[in-house]
Amino acid sequence: MPTQFYTLADIQTILEEEANPKTAGFLQSYFKTGPGQYGEGDLFRGIKVPVIRKIAQKAKDLAMDDLISLLNSSWHEDRLLALLVWVDRFDKANEDARTEIYRSYIDHSERINNWDLVDLSAPNIVGGFLYENNRDILYKLVRSSNLWHRRIAMMATLYFIRNEDFSDTLSLAEILLNDDEDLIHKAAGWMLREIGKRNIIVEESLLKKHYKKMPRTMLRYAIERFPEKRRQAYLKGEI
Repeated sequence: MPTQFYTLADIQTILEEEANPKTAGFLQSYFKTGPGQYGEGDLFRGIKVPVIRKIAQKAKDLAMDDLISLLNSSWHEDRLLALLVWVDRFDKANEDARTEIYRSYIDHSERINNWDLVDLSAPNIVGGFLYENNRDILYKLVRSSNLWHRRIAMMATLYFIRNEDFSDTLSLAEILLNDDEDLIHKAAGWMLREIGKRNIIVEESLLKKHYKKMPRTMLRYAIERFPEKRRQAYLKGEI
């Protein structure tokens, strides 16, 4: 049987049919969408990630303009769907197509505006593209006033870390030592922990230099997998 082709209208109908108001209420609380919170104003249909991934398989052949339309949606799940399609497409694409996806991602990065959207896309697309290209944009993003741009910069380096390339993660983490946002502290600490899983000496080269002034959340994330005695020494300032 021929594979069914789904239009943007088809995908939008599926998203509407999968909506669950009860789940939406939980997600709007979980992703901090209230006044003054990091996800203020974000709207949820109430569709869980495994379901979004299944819909993404149906949306895999949508045109780039259709995916950008989804990314510009006020619905969180629509934006996540577009990003998951881009991630899957990027992994299979040639150099020109990868460049187009990366540029579209950066051009529309204002719409990548919650931590799950960043974390599920930035390593593959931004990290994947920049691994063999000029990385200056990371240092522009990491100094942005936009919280999510800064998280994109840090999370993109997960791709580098997986390829035993740690220098940019360390440099960005140093820039973020004075960041005010807990979500940035978590991301930086997480990436430092990922370095430590591969090379503890490299991770501790940064920790020993900065741990006393490092945001507590960043430190806790970075040392989470340390032996308990070593972890406590860091927490007590005894290294």
